Amino acid sequence: MPAITLPDGSVRVFDGPVTGTTVAAAIGPGLAKAALAMEVDGQLQDLAREIEHDASLRFVTRKDDKALELIRHDCAHVLAEAVQELFPGTQVTIGPSIENGFYYDFARNEPFTPEDFAAIEAKMREIIARNAGFERIVTSRHEAMALFEAKGEKYKVELIRDLPRGETITLYRQGDWVDLCRGPHMRSTGDIGTAFKLMKVAGAYWRGDHRNAMLSRIYGTAWRDQKELDAYLHQLEEAEKRDHRKIGKEMDLFHLQEEAVGSVFWHPKGWRLYRTVESYMRRRLDAADYQEVKTPQVLDRRLWEASGHWENYRKNMFMATVEDQDEAHRLLALKPMNCPCHVLIFNQGVRSYRELPLRMAEFGACHRYEPSGALHGIMRVRAFTQDDAHIFCEEHQIAEEAVRFTELLSSIYRDLGFDSFRVKFSDRPVQRAGDDGIWDRAEGALHEACRKAGVAYEMNPGEGAFYGPKLEFVLRDAIGRDWQCGTFQVDFVLPERLDAEYVAEDGSRKRPVMLHRAILGSFERFLGILIEQYAGRFPLWLAPVQVVVATIVDDAAPFAQEAAEALRKAGLSVALDLRNEKINRKVVDHIEQRVPVLAVVGRREAEEGTLVLRRLPGREQETVKLAEAVARLAAEATPPDLRAAPAPLATA
Repeated sequence: MPAITLPDGSVRVFDGPVTGTTVAAAIGPGLAKAALAMEVDGQLQDLAREIEHDASLRFVTRKDDKALELIRHDCAHVLAEAVQELFPGTQVTIGPSIENGFYYDFARNEPFTPEDFAAIEAKMREIIARNAGFERIVTSRHEAMALFEAKGEKYKVELIRDLPRGETITLYRQGDWVDLCRGPHMRSTGDIGTAFKLMKVAGAYWRGDHRNAMLSRIYGTAWRDQKELDAYLHQLEEAEKRDHRKIGKEMDLFHLQEEAVGSVFWHPKGWRLYRTVESYMRRRLDAADYQEVKTPQVLDRRLWEASGHWENYRKNMFMATVEDQDEAHRLLALKPMNCPCHVLIFNQGVRSYRELPLRMAEFGACHRYEPSGALHGIMRVRAFTQDDAHIFCEEHQIAEEAVRFTELLSSIYRDLGFDSFRVKFSDRPVQRAGDDGIWDRAEGALHEACRKAGVAYEMNPGEGAFYGPKLEFVLRDAIGRDWQCGTFQVDFVLPERLDAEYVAEDGSRKRPVMLHRAILGSFERFLGILIEQYAGRFPLWLAPVQVVVATIVDDAAPFAQEAAEALRKAGLSVALDLRNEKINRKVVDHIEQRVPVLAVVGRREAEEGTLVLRRLPGREQETVKLAEAVARLAAEATPPDLRAAPAPLATA
């Protein structure tokens, strides 16, 4: 007699094993119609699965965010069925749901093209309209392999053969079509709806191994309704316009090329943007009592073995061999992160509790191996600079440091144009260093730190670093995309492994707690995000070129040069446009270059010592004296942290 506990705390008792479908119907016809799947003790399952024991139960309806994953998973199955109906002889391999959509990999002699999409989408709608139920079938390894061998599906046979012994093998049937799948699924193909679209095709090696066959991958997106689909397609359209690679080329900020895969060639304007952000961050860290350090880029393998990174991070590290060293010192590694180096600095000399918390920051040059297919402009690279810092503190200081860090991070994000963020709490991963007692302390301390800092968070199970739990700070940009940037991690492990200690107040030797924290993450990635956030139209303080002084007639050139020099002396980044072109042509050119301010000089302006200021891409303009223009633009271009604080409100 299973007792089913519902989210409102009520309990329903049934005479024997009961399906989710039956429970939903017992609660009411509205829920029976709306329920798509269920969570049994937190595990997502088909409604048709039987519940045989006491359990907590929550139904998933179309309004639930989890419905999106189900819709996309089911849509992948319908895509595969449609392809096999339209293109007999095509083999199916794997087809998971992914962020914002799904894909399916197909083995076919002739790769698919976007021209195939119309026919495939029409067939998918036909299959969805059939409203065939999803039926879960538990089978044996032998029976499953025989089924797919008979169908000529060698890739499915290989997948089944490689499944761990003892694992339950399940198939899902929709009408006459069957696929190997763990599930879960919704009730029927009709639950998917028609808010889906095929997006692109790409090549993909079987199992991600370049030695294997090349498959044809079809990507799609699926949503709960047409409104969500339209919003997503609009977001993609906006994202294409804002693509940092396209804007970076148009503004002449940077480039990438094969001679340095995954590394950025910064051009003068791009490097000015980089230095502006770096200088701002350095001032903020100085004011927050961080001590900046600089550590080597190439370090002995033995350090990475001692820290645990060799075991957990080796595949992402670049190696170098030194021939004239003895065997023990021959293998070196380019650092993928700064943390072990900061412990080595901490270990120099005897540290006292009076020095704690010690906040150590570095704009550290790091290198990580990323597969070439994963690289993406300057947002995913192999060589990057991390705005890294580590806080060495006593255990009772963790919460206070979390509060300080969150306030600093919030202020910086606001200055850079982001009004809000959300936080994910990532707890212990499967592969980790340290025992459960250590992890209990670290996770408990981080939960308490969140409470004191007033940080609301969502859980992100199993995604912590190998040495400790972490908070991930996720920004939402101007078109609604999320970017994980900042982190705050509690680490009891690394100080132990690298023998860091301090003299406590009672004279004993203790291990410090090490708090790993970043705000931007990598400079390269964050600058890519900033470019897309502003679509290249930066606020004046960030703009690589802040003002262009442009002439209407050649006679105005001497005053234009004088004006440009006065603006430069006030600290502004200024360009001169003395070309023999019509002013309308110059305006168009500088709008395309995303220059924020155009200062126009004609014969009259030269005679009167004025500038016609125009904020691009707008049309409005005003005429002001040179000295006033310099003062106003210099004040506007002052970074937020250097601006005078507003006067306090007068009291009555």
